[in-house]
Amino acid sequence: MPVDEQPLRLNKHLALQLGISRREADNLISQSKVTINGKPAVLGARFIIGDKIIVDGRPLVADVAYQYLAFNKPIGYVCSRRQQGESPTIYDLIPLKYHHLKPVGRLDRDSSGIILLSNDGDFAFTMTHPKFAKTKIYNVKLDHDLAPLHQQMISDYGVNLEDGNSLLQLERANETSRSDWIVTMKEGRNRQIRRTFAALGYTVTALHRTNFGNYSVSDIKPGEFEIVNIH
Repeated sequence: MPVDEQPLRLNKHLALQLGISRREADNLISQSKVTINGKPAVLGARFIIGDKIIVDGRPLVADVAYQYLAFNKPIGYVCSRRQQGESPTIYDLIPLKYHHLKPVGRLDRDSSGIILLSNDGDFAFTMTHPKFAKTKIYNVKLDHDLAPLHQQMISDYGVNLEDGNSLLQLERANETSRSDWIVTMKEGRNRQIRRTFAALGYTVTALHRTNFGNYSVSDIKPGEFEIVNIH
């Protein structure tokens, strides 16, 4: 059978075209929002190249390839397409041809470091869902020295926050300071590191993410990016 006549999985195709996970694609299909050649698609459906696929009244564009960027977010930028107040967005620093890519996880405006962007919904899902426990590493600076008792509390028992216990792995960034720390975590709740230290009376004055899963900010300069291969 010619390549262009081989049946292809619809949910995988939707995930690629729309930058969503296959589970989200299946939801669109089950909600009767997808048609193939004018007929409602069903879960598990396949199609061949040349079929007309419409999602929510809009036809899909063919032949979109997966793309992955590692971006070093500077302080002061938000991880959204729309400007929030006077804060610019990361898309102000990224070439227009990559504006269809979505952030994989986020960093708040006052944080810096590695952000991944992609149109691969499955990749985004595996990088951010708690069940995959992707390791994230941060350089954190506090407004004053962390007491040894608080260090033990955070590392061994965790700190109770309104959305659950927060357990972080702490390592001193150097031998002379107790306000500079390397924080390792496998969660990713909103402003979790900042809220954990704040619960004990500390303010995070600088937060920089150096690693996200297998990816490192490495020598990427602030405001710049590099194309990466997933691994």
